[in-house]
Amino acid sequence: MRQLIFQEYVTLDGYAADAAGEPSFFGTIGEHEAEDRATFERIDTMLLGAETYRLFVGVWPSADHPMAPLLNALRKVVVSTTIEDAPWGSHEPATVVRDLDAVRALKAEDGKDIMLWGSISLFRSLLAAGLVDEVELRVCPLLLGAGRSLFPADGSRLGLELIEARPWAGNGVLLRYRPN
Repeated sequence: MRQLIFQEYVTLDGYAADAAGEPSFFGTIGEHEAEDRATFERIDTMLLGAETYRLFVGVWPSADHPMAPLLNALRKVVVSTTIEDAPWGSHEPATVVRDLDAVRALKAEDGKDIMLWGSISLFRSLLAAGLVDEVELRVCPLLLGAGRSLFPADGSRLGLELIEARPWAGNGVLLRYRPN
């Protein structure tokens, strides 16, 4: 079975976006191309929620960035009840699925691992359903004090087993966890 990996940049105080909902701190870590290339070697599918799809499709299909060809070559799957089709510039369009059962089926297929970028609401739903196999946090050395928290503040608890912790580009820290 393929692994579903959630990868997100967060601030030291746990925010995935600032108070305006923007990832304004994204560039504070610095270059991390070697780490990103290693990620692309282990995945063949990108999973996105509707909001992150809208952000990504506005940038990546025509981006002049070293990672753009790798990202654009991935199979793209958008989980949404509102989007009907998901074009990706001149590249193969994304497949739109409607529910978590479709994600379960995707995980059961043969292939490399699946990466979920951004898509905080979708991440929370997948985590609650037990479909997330790994949580990779790229912690930025910044305190926002307010913003959109990565984890829900609903009082629910979830244990995480540390897989890896190491210093990372630009004074950041890479943390990898397995939900248990």
